[in-house]
Amino acid sequence: MTLTIAGAPAVGLLLASVRVVAWLFVVPPFSSRAVPATAKVVLSVALAIAAAPLMPTTSVPVTTGELVLAVFNEVLVGVSMGFVTYVLFATIASAGSIIDVFGGFSLAQGFDPLGLTMNTVMGKLHQMLATVLLFVSGGHLLVIGGLLRTFEMLPVGSAPDLGNGAQVLSKAFGIFFVTAVQIALPMIAVLFIADLGLALMTKVAPQLNAINVMFPAKIGLTLLLVGLSFPVLPGVVDRLVELAMQATSAMAGGSS
Repeated sequence: MTLTIAGAPAVGLLLASVRVVAWLFVVPPFSSRAVPATAKVVLSVALAIAAAPLMPTTSVPVTTGELVLAVFNEVLVGVSMGFVTYVLFATIASAGSIIDVFGGFSLAQGFDPLGLTMNTVMGKLHQMLATVLLFVSGGHLLVIGGLLRTFEMLPVGSAPDLGNGAQVLSKAFGIFFVTAVQIALPMIAVLFIADLGLALMTKVAPQLNAINVMFPAKIGLTLLLVGLSFPVLPGVVDRLVELAMQATSAMAGGSS
């Protein structure tokens, strides 16, 4: 028995899997070392097969130079789309890091062996909560579906619009900073009032030496009221999933 595989569809499928695997290596939580590289490669091939009906018929590279250029192009597309998605989903972890700064936990940073980064206590907690909410709500399926639909708007081998990508990236960074502050704002307000009260106490009664109890008081207040930011997280995750899909579509040439 002889098994024959058409060359052009096979090359197109492999190029599509290159875009997907480049995206997976950037976007959390798939970028974590908890997901083996072999699993990412197998998942990318499976997603490329799932996206095959969405791929329009285009010419595939036939020479070595064209193939290398096409692979580089797909890596660039996958990484750029993944980076924008990463920036959006890093918003919640950054909100936790802001709480750490105002609450006195910023000095207690720990090394995350899975992400190979330094994480603060509340930042890591918010990141884990966001990951749980993403999978429980099915948002990861929507984000992956948005990536697969880019093959219809930006076929394999097509060059992306760099100007449109820069605009989407700048907008994503704006959303990143604004949303992170909005999530952490209730805790920031409480801790600011606590700082103000302790400062006034130092002025009114210097003998109490409120400076010595400032950091323990702020840490205890942070642990007591950290749940103030939790109720807004489900809505924020849903909104970030929607924005990630819009950003991916815009970078692929669709409407933002």
